[in-house]
Amino acid sequence: MKQAQRLKAVRYDIRGPVLRRAQQLEDAGHQIIKLNIGNPAPWGLATPEPIMADVVHNLGSATGYSDARGIYSARVAVAHKYQIQGAIDVQPEDVMLGNGVSELIVMCLQALLDTGDEVLVPSPDYPLWTGAVSLCGGRAVHYRCDESNGWQPDLEQLAAQVTPDTRAMVIINPNNPTGAVYSREVLEGMLDIARRHGLLVFADEIYDQIIYDRAVHHTAAALAPDVPMISMGGLSKTHRAAGFRSGWLAITGFGPQDTDYLEGLQLLANMRLCPNVPAQHAIQTALGGYQSINALVTPGGRLYEQREHAWRSLTAIPGVECFKPEGALYLFARLDPAVHKIHDDERLIIDLLESKQLLLSHGTGFNIDTPDHLRIVFLAPVDVLDDAIGRLRGFLSTYRQ
Repeated sequence: MKQAQRLKAVRYDIRGPVLRRAQQLEDAGHQIIKLNIGNPAPWGLATPEPIMADVVHNLGSATGYSDARGIYSARVAVAHKYQIQGAIDVQPEDVMLGNGVSELIVMCLQALLDTGDEVLVPSPDYPLWTGAVSLCGGRAVHYRCDESNGWQPDLEQLAAQVTPDTRAMVIINPNNPTGAVYSREVLEGMLDIARRHGLLVFADEIYDQIIYDRAVHHTAAALAPDVPMISMGGLSKTHRAAGFRSGWLAITGFGPQDTDYLEGLQLLANMRLCPNVPAQHAIQTALGGYQSINALVTPGGRLYEQREHAWRSLTAIPGVECFKPEGALYLFARLDPAVHKIHDDERLIIDLLESKQLLLSHGTGFNIDTPDHLRIVFLAPVDVLDDAIGRLRGFLSTYRQ
């Protein structure tokens, strides 16, 4: 049996050959330090107990299908969240729940794209966006995020990527993998490009509460209520509930002329019947009660201190540079080509894995065009981060391609 031809153009390298090799090594009895994906649970970052209690309490009434859009109480909670953040027109009927943001990304693109349609996607990006565009028959056109400017998008280069085939723009803020939190000025510039060219905006804001220091996250829907936009978020990161697969989208800025697209999106929601019903009962408690992540991301908090420690240790390695992330859970480090002459970063990561039993992610897996970056997740406790970064330091000191 052969796979469908449309899959030939789809890449999802962060769970590709490197992860398969790690699984082979584990099957052979090796213990691997996995700092490759943003999964809080293995590192003791548990879902808050009130959320768990509400899911358990509602299990008896969660055994049947729900409304295809999701249960009403959860949609009210999501609408209220966006209203508080400045998108004051969001109502429960503008909200749709999903089995994580990943499912909603694919649904939104399936409803929009015909063969050859283009979508503007950041480089680097969370690679599901690029892969899903290809899977839906479109073409991802990558716009540059400038490392020398804190990984902020290059507005001039972004505007130059727009063609008559461009249908949408993806904004990932806070950004995975870079940890950049976009300034209001840059966001407004991006939204103005979308406005001028009639583009649909997909605002991936899954890390909107995971911000550090003086960074401020601006909700895109609040800045441009007139621009057709689908904003996405969920409980996976901010509420440490990745396994719940509990995500949502909010629809703003659509006019009467846009109802055809929304009807298509509703059709796809109906075809999947409904989101996971037990997990939907986590949303109202998570968004309505005091389940704040602030204690983790402010000075003295676990994520804050792990970010500080990992960044200092990583940048102390000769030839390794790294923008200090303002948000999210990752360090996206650059290997100075003058010191580390790497021409195949996937090979680098596999060699590191086999030599040091350390699993990281290679930069080209996030759709950048130079093989000189790697991503490390800083969810692990400080002693594990010290061990991992020590292994990386030792490996890079002798590694040659």
